[in-house]
Amino acid sequence: MSKQSFSIRPIASGDRSQWEKLFLDYGVFYKTDFSPPVIDGVWAWLMNPDHSVKAWVATRDDTLLGFAHLAEQHDTFSAGPSWFLDDLFTIPEARGQGIATALIGVLKEHAQLNGGGSIRWITEADNATAQRIYDTLATRTTWVMYEDEVRASN
Repeated sequence: MSKQSFSIRPIASGDRSQWEKLFLDYGVFYKTDFSPPVIDGVWAWLMNPDHSVKAWVATRDDTLLGFAHLAEQHDTFSAGPSWFLDDLFTIPEARGQGIATALIGVLKEHAQLNGGGSIRWITEADNATAQRIYDTLATRTTWVMYEDEVRASN
């Protein structure tokens, strides 16, 4: 795929099949196998205008090149909004063309128009390629993240 212009826009209902393929590829990248209920659940969130998770896609000639999912949160340090960039993925053939930077730029614009606040995201410690981009767009923190899977009681 040659380096050409691309556009960023909110995800739309007609994007389902292309988004799903990209989302599954994103899961493979992070060694995660998304089940059909997870895919359906995330898609339902993205199509619900009242849900706190929103999505944008990068496109060229009606082809999805990447996506970003942004979740609004509440920040107890500011009593205002904060944001979590939950997922960011670009197809391998389109990497290095500024798509991730453009997607993050649109997320920042969205946050600015919706009360401001911090945008946070994480990546694997060994994802040096992404970190080189992220280091130009945000401040690397010294916080350590912990995770514990809690299963529903029902």
